[in-house]
Amino acid sequence: MRIDLRSDTVTKPSKAMKAAMFEAEVGDDVLQDDPTVNALEKKAAARFGHEAALFCPSGTMTNQIAIKVHTKAPGEVICDELAHIYRYEGGGIGFNSGMSTRLINGDLGRFTLAQLIPEINDAEDIHLPPTQLVSIENTCNKGGGSLWDIQEIKKISAYCKKENLPFHLDGARIYNALIAQKINEKEMGQHFDSISICLSKGLGCPVGSLLIGSQSFIKQAIRIRKILGGGMRQAGYLAAAGIYALDHHIERLEEDHEKAKIIATVLSSCSFVKRTNEVKSNIVIFDLRDGIEKNNFIEKLKSKGILVSAMGPQQIRMVTHLDINDAMLDHLITTLGELKV
Repeated sequence: MRIDLRSDTVTKPSKAMKAAMFEAEVGDDVLQDDPTVNALEKKAAARFGHEAALFCPSGTMTNQIAIKVHTKAPGEVICDELAHIYRYEGGGIGFNSGMSTRLINGDLGRFTLAQLIPEINDAEDIHLPPTQLVSIENTCNKGGGSLWDIQEIKKISAYCKKENLPFHLDGARIYNALIAQKINEKEMGQHFDSISICLSKGLGCPVGSLLIGSQSFIKQAIRIRKILGGGMRQAGYLAAAGIYALDHHIERLEEDHEKAKIIATVLSSCSFVKRTNEVKSNIVIFDLRDGIEKNNFIEKLKSKGILVSAMGPQQIRMVTHLDINDAMLDHLITTLGELKV
């Protein structure tokens, strides 16, 4: 039995999703005449209460396109120090957009309006790069799937509107947040100028992300996607998976959350675990006790058919997803209980 907990990106299309993909009607999306891509974009935009959307190969691309459209160098982007756009997108903020980054030391990837306001640069001070964009990640990957308080999002959104600052949501796992907090898409979407949604994580698609915003924003985004090499032709086969996921794979995310909580409870009683982060969605992060070598621990689990990933010197991550069934969960629990390290 192979249990892959390295990420929810390892999911494979279900039989029903593959059937939808093979039956898709396609065209040339660069010419904007792929009917399935167009349908996916329209569906996603409407769900979040925005005018338009753009289908892209990856969440990194949708985030980087958003940053590029919203900003003009020289300037600065504000995000938490744990944010994916800063930590895991290859320095794209500087490389693609020529922007510097102001980091906020928040709580598991989340910050408050009170923390944000002092970081806004004075636009009249020539020594400082003008603040041009505020971005948050919900859920925060590095924060262990932490959830943003919708009330804090409202406060930050209102402030950004008052200051004419674009507000971007890296929503790679936004549906995990919505399900966990019982919030609908429009309630969340109204607070942002742009939203990135990943389809290939908990929603179970093989590839693809969506960038959502106004008509004028998406018109500019299409040009940047072209420049970055993200234009695809008969992309409807991939978009069909996205439509299927939005129709069938959202509510079931709660199952992943429950499995993650069970795993965290088991880990908290294991002798090799120093600390386990509180689980809010589908990500479990825990610290190994001092003296336990991280790579040896990962290899020992691998020998039992269990794949996990490292998040720091003594930190391990497990991510639940739709390909982790009850039998796999039982095997994992038994293995953790018997593991000697």
